[in-house]
Amino acid sequence: MGEVYRARDLKLGRDVAIKILPAAFAGNPDRVARFEREARVLASLNHPNIAAIYGFEQSGDLRFLVLEYVPGQTLAQMIASGPLDAETWPQICGQVSHALEAAHEKGIVHRDLKPANIKVTPEGNVKVLDFGLAKALADEQPSADPAQSPTLSDIATRAGLILGTAPYMSPEQARGRPLDKRTDIWSFGCVLYEMLTRKQPFGGASVSDVIAAVLRTEPDWNALPADTPAGVRLLLRRCLQKDAAQRLRDIGDARILLDEPLETPHPPTPIPKPRRRVLAWSLGALLLTALAGLGVWRMARPPAGDRAVARFAVPLSPPLAVGAGPALAISPDGGRLVYVGGREKPQLYLRSVNEMDAKPLAGTEGAVNPFFSPDGEWVAYVVGEKLYKVAVAGGAPAPLWDVDTNTSGAWAADGAIVFSGGLNSGLFTVASAGGAPRALTKVRQGENLHQLPEILHGGQSVLFTVWPGSAERSSIAALSLRSGERKTVVERGLQGRYARSGHLVFFREGNLLAAPFDAGRLEVTGPAVQVVDGVIGANAGGHFALAASGTLLYVPGRRERQLLKLVWVDRRGAVTPFPMPPRFYGTPQVSRDGQRIVFSIREANVDVWAYEMPRGVLTRLTFEEGEDETPLLSPDGKRVAYSSTRPGKPRSVFWRLADSTGGEELLWTSEHHIHLSSWSSDGRTLAFSESHPQTKWDIWLLSLEGERKARPFLQTAANESTASLSPDGRWIAYASDETGRGEIYVRSLSDSGGKWQITTEGAVAPVWAVNGRELFYRQGRKWMSVAIQSGPTFAAGPARFVFEGEYSGGTFVNADYAVAPDGRFLMIDARQPEQAPAQLNVVLNWFEELKRRVPAK
Repeated sequence: MGEVYRARDLKLGRDVAIKILPAAFAGNPDRVARFEREARVLASLNHPNIAAIYGFEQSGDLRFLVLEYVPGQTLAQMIASGPLDAETWPQICGQVSHALEAAHEKGIVHRDLKPANIKVTPEGNVKVLDFGLAKALADEQPSADPAQSPTLSDIATRAGLILGTAPYMSPEQARGRPLDKRTDIWSFGCVLYEMLTRKQPFGGASVSDVIAAVLRTEPDWNALPADTPAGVRLLLRRCLQKDAAQRLRDIGDARILLDEPLETPHPPTPIPKPRRRVLAWSLGALLLTALAGLGVWRMARPPAGDRAVARFAVPLSPPLAVGAGPALAISPDGGRLVYVGGREKPQLYLRSVNEMDAKPLAGTEGAVNPFFSPDGEWVAYVVGEKLYKVAVAGGAPAPLWDVDTNTSGAWAADGAIVFSGGLNSGLFTVASAGGAPRALTKVRQGENLHQLPEILHGGQSVLFTVWPGSAERSSIAALSLRSGERKTVVERGLQGRYARSGHLVFFREGNLLAAPFDAGRLEVTGPAVQVVDGVIGANAGGHFALAASGTLLYVPGRRERQLLKLVWVDRRGAVTPFPMPPRFYGTPQVSRDGQRIVFSIREANVDVWAYEMPRGVLTRLTFEEGEDETPLLSPDGKRVAYSSTRPGKPRSVFWRLADSTGGEELLWTSEHHIHLSSWSSDGRTLAFSESHPQTKWDIWLLSLEGERKARPFLQTAANESTASLSPDGRWIAYASDETGRGEIYVRSLSDSGGKWQITTEGAVAPVWAVNGRELFYRQGRKWMSVAIQSGPTFAAGPARFVFEGEYSGGTFVNADYAVAPDGRFLMIDARQPEQAPAQLNVVLNWFEELKRRVPAK
């Protein structure tokens, strides 16, 4: 019905709601005049349970209503959060009936009564919103002649024409016939049924299916709670008579039936299912298949009664951007999907059940790891190292807090957001309105981070993934927010999600598994069963999402991790293959004489390997379980130092002989994650980055002489990483985000030295040339350099382009490339031949399938 803003009436000192009417009004004087007449009638409504209309105004070409601002929750939000108790729903129904009765006495029909148009204030007062606006906004009166009534396709093309919301439409409304107060009585029955059962009486996979259900099928009366009073059952049947002549005549009569004793339950009467209903479902399944073939996304609420499981595919345009974390999310009611789309400039795209196309959310370029608010009206996400939120209705994104690039999160019903703190960090919580975060968990020995949280119903506990460095050793844990107790729920699992069917769903090795789960005791109560075969994986989970309504989304297929190639690249960008087969390479380093190369290879573990150039011999240097990574060669090429994360042991720095003889020797241990980055020319010092929960990434220097102690060289509130020591031993180049993004800086290693900013347009991964007269760095897809004059004072020349390409070398944390003595670059070829996923699978009523395949106690 238009855009709505909360505003302040400065003259009267009160909050109001401003509703901007659709643009189609501006150029149609007849519609404006008729709307003004209707608005005057609506303004005559003066009732404590009806939100008032204060005025109809104009500003330039804009026409807008000034409405009473009503705080509180909508009835739709209350229903979504849990069953309404036996005291709440009768009070709400009674106040709604009072509002309808007052309007009907003035000849005003609401025409669009639904839970979203009913608000309950914090004091418990009910306000019905948007009375009569459906009629006021329509561009014509429906004809009594069925041949002249608007078709669904015709309706969909008219801006501003609103005839109601499909699940709450009366049969006469769906047919486009003249309406009276009995259409509101039908809608009242739909609302009451939903309050009692938490589902709509008429559902379907599309608007057409819903309309067909309204016209032809009966509600599932067996879905009513067993203790539903007899008077309420009778009221529902009277309200939901398809023939308006047989329907309840006056909403005032509803109070008589509601006032019957609520302590006298009536046993539910089974409703027989005639053969023609089976045929209708068969035709509906054929229609669903046809619509899916055309790429129509239908994620409506489960069909009433049968709750049949339905599957279909949805095209994604633009395709999904497969990144480090899960790239899609679904709103709790299953009505909206948001995903990271596009390859060149990924951003968030929103797709709703009633729309054919995905729409970009402005200002979300670079977003990753999206997740919805409980009401589905906001999406939180991460860009760079900041957590944002943006309204799905549009508007500027709002920053919430500085985070790590690996951050994932979940949004609680009380407005709190739980998010992962990044490497060497647990979970934190922060208010969605902003403020200081509070720690919830701490990583233990052998754990790298906690991520992918899931808030269980009631907000009393949190599921999360414990990441020790590899998916194979990850587990799912649960934290009670009341007691602070933490327990492991599933070994070898990622991205645990709770299903209201009583199951824990999680990702493992490209598949979805489900196990019976007791959410109260936070325990799995039975064996896990594979329930979906083939889900595209992310680095820390899978591309799937689960709605509280029972809808499952997932990207089908198997994303085999793309093997990487080592290549030589010269200054002209020419590529020469390295004589090694494709594997999962990382952080290559070249000795200063160019005769030996070291790098890490990820297989079951991450290990350090060495390659001798003259003989072409590859040697594995480490064999321990865990991650041995970021290897560095000593200046003489005889030793290799590396950082290590191993189960049950502190994070450490080791070194050993590069020819694989002898054993490893411990140099340093830390409570935090370590990445080695540079070895001084004199062989006396190692530079490394350490991730600290308070100071983020810091630069440390480890002395290899005497007691071998490490000291912080640069430890600030900003991130500093990838330190590179100059060959002459006087300077240290590094990346820092102190300006808000990564830039390259150079500092003197002496205490009295200065500091120089090398880049101003964003850059990472500095590496010195072997001769010390040039400093290289990465800027997007480009590798750049600056000439260095290292006289009495430091001086850097202008930036010069070297080459560009799709190489994985060069992140804020690791350089991932090396410069050889002959000036060539040893790079990791990151070109991905695979196509971005352009299809999404949807399963409606998936919880019903879970109940059959994985019985829960």
